[in-house]
Amino acid sequence: MILRDIRIRYKQAVMGFGWALLMPILVVGSGFVVKYVLAQTAGSPLETRAVAGMALKALAWTFFAGALGFATNSLTNNIALVTKIYFPREVFPLSAVLVQAFDTSIGTLLVLAAIVALPGVGLSWTGLWAFPLLLLLMALTTALALVLSCANVFFRDVKYIAQLLITFGIFFTPVFYETEMLGPTGSQIMMLNPLAALLEGLRLSVVEHHGLWQVLTNSIPADGQILIWHPGWLAYSALWAIGSLLACWRLFHRLEFLYAEYI
Repeated sequence: MILRDIRIRYKQAVMGFGWALLMPILVVGSGFVVKYVLAQTAGSPLETRAVAGMALKALAWTFFAGALGFATNSLTNNIALVTKIYFPREVFPLSAVLVQAFDTSIGTLLVLAAIVALPGVGLSWTGLWAFPLLLLLMALTTALALVLSCANVFFRDVKYIAQLLITFGIFFTPVFYETEMLGPTGSQIMMLNPLAALLEGLRLSVVEHHGLWQVLTNSIPADGQILIWHPGWLAYSALWAIGSLLACWRLFHRLEFLYAEYI
C-alpha cells in the first residue's frame, strides 16, 4: 500500500519528488517571514537559532498536517477494497502516515544539513532526543489518523472539519513562535497542546542543545520568570501520544466491521 501510494502520488508529475520539498519550503518560508516581521517590530536582530528552530518545527508540522490530510480520506478513497474482502483496515491510515513520513524525510535531510551548517548551531549529543520525540509525534499522528479516518466513514463532513483544524491549528501550535513569547500564563496554556511539547523539545534539544531532563527558565523584566521547559511536559505529551494511540486503535478495530456497510 505504501509503494502504491508513492507511485500514484508522483506518477506523471512534472516536478516528481520536488513536490515533497514544496510544502516544507512553503511552510519554512512563511515562518521566516513571520520571524522577520516579529524581529523588526521588536527592533531586535533576527537570530540564526530562531530561524533554525522554526524550520525544524515547521518540518514536524508539515508531516503532522500532511499525514492527517491524506489519512482522513484513506478509507473512503479505497471503497472498492474495503467492500470486497476483509483485511485489517488499519492498513489505509497507517500507509498514509508512512507515505507522508517518506515525503517529509526528503525535505528533512536538506533542512538538517542547512541547520547544522549555520553558525552557532552545529551538532550536539542532545540532538539524540529527536528520536524519541519523533516516535511520539508518529504515535500521536497515527492516533489522530485512525480516529479521523474512522469518523469520516460515518460522517462525511469530518474531512472538512479536519482540513479546518489543520489550516488554523498551526496558529495554536508553537511553530512560528516560541511559547515564552506568550508570557508566563500563555506559555503554560499553550503546553496543554500535546504537540507543543514535542515541537519545543525538538527545537531545544537539536538547536539550543538543551537536555530535556533539565528545567529551563528565562527572566524577562516585564513578565518576570518564564518557564521555557519542564520534563513534565514531555511526560504529558508521551501519555497523550501512547494513550490516544491505544484508545484510537481499539475504537477503530471495534468499528471496522461496519465500514463496508456505511462507506
